[in-house]
Amino acid sequence: MWLIYALLSAFTAALVAIFGKLGLKDIDATFATTIRAIIMAAFLISLTFLLKKISYANFSSISLKDWMLILCSGISGALSWLFYFIALKQGDASHVASVDRLSIAFVVLLAAIILNEKLTLMSIFGTVLMILGSLAISQG
Repeated sequence: MWLIYALLSAFTAALVAIFGKLGLKDIDATFATTIRAIIMAAFLISLTFLLKKISYANFSSISLKDWMLILCSGISGALSWLFYFIALKQGDASHVASVDRLSIAFVVLLAAIILNEKLTLMSIFGTVLMILGSLAISQG
């Protein structure tokens, strides 16, 4: 099931580049990112209530460490969106998106270092291919 969600994530992320590029024509990238964040928050809050997920939430049971990690994840995500929209404003969507997807290479490296995930010859080879592919697309 994770693969279906990952493919849906990739497809909707591609739509972000297309819609974002079109919407950034006459708007400051920082302001557009802020609008996007508000829309995303409203959508997710609505979805959480619609799916009745809030009833399962017990905020007091979340540890301080988990709160801090979620906070860091949120700030990292916001910075990623901001940098992405600034890059989209200045560059071609296909080039920006291909370089942005180098995040996969960073995840592979950081997962090995921080999460002790195993690096295999195939994962290293795949990561190198992704880096080369990103470079090829962004130079086109």
